[in-house]
Amino acid sequence: MTASQLKHFLLVFDHNRAQLIGLKEFGTDAKSAMAEYARLERAHMKESDSIEIVLIGSDSLETVKITHANYFDGTVAVSKYFAGI
Repeated sequence: MTASQLKHFLLVFDHNRAQLIGLKEFGTDAKSAMAEYARLERAHMKESDSIEIVLIGSDSLETVKITHANYFDGTVAVSKYFAGI
């Protein structure tokens, strides 16, 4: 897969609610994906402890659901408590 074939997915995870609250697909439009990522980071700056914005490049959403399963099954909400162990 070349960089021009890479698809971009923007995930918004709310740690307080322990759930994925946003998922947007950008296809191969990296410029729009990065602009939206930056906009959401600024918009959620005050909530930085509870809202996590993640931009992922992959071949498909199915692959993202495997490689980043913790955002889809809620385990990322638990994993942050083990970060200091």
